[in-house]
Amino acid sequence: MQTSTRDRIVVAAARLLQRQGYVGTGIKQIAQEAQATLGSVYHFFPGGKEAVAVAAIKHSGEEFATLLRESLDGEDDPAEAVTACARRLADELRESGWIDGCPVTAAALETLGTDSEIQRVCAAALNDWEGLVRDKLLRGGFPAQDARELAGTVISALEGAEVTAQVNRSQEPLLAAGRQLARLVRSYGD
Repeated sequence: MQTSTRDRIVVAAARLLQRQGYVGTGIKQIAQEAQATLGSVYHFFPGGKEAVAVAAIKHSGEEFATLLRESLDGEDDPAEAVTACARRLADELRESGWIDGCPVTAAALETLGTDSEIQRVCAAALNDWEGLVRDKLLRGGFPAQDARELAGTVISALEGAEVTAQVNRSQEPLLAAGRQLARLVRSYGD
């Protein structure tokens, strides 16, 4: 299947942001990786690097939402679903050679303190992910307030564990986070 030039630019930018961050990624490099001309990049993204990054972060956010949804929907028990998600993140990070961490987190950290479109799309992605976990917990019978707070905790812990796993080149931080999050989720049934 043929992908459009715009789509190639977005995907290339997403991968570069994931591996190098926003600051370390240049517009010329994005064009080169996408096998597109610099003129094409500016044609589709007149706002330049920030506009490309916003589209790439949205793309990455949707990709992670799909992974999260599949992991959560693959298990009936919410605690097992959280564990499955952590395990899948750990496996994918290891398979990437520890370089494909979360591009949303990378871009968010590099643009902290700004009121940028990048910060807004990062926040939206994190909120969407929390919503997926919250909905899984609600379907599992959790009260709304508990589901909301637990969902925030799950996403925060997984994001932090992913960074720790990447830095240490080890799956264990994610696997441990999955086990402990499952324990926390189960504790609400006690």
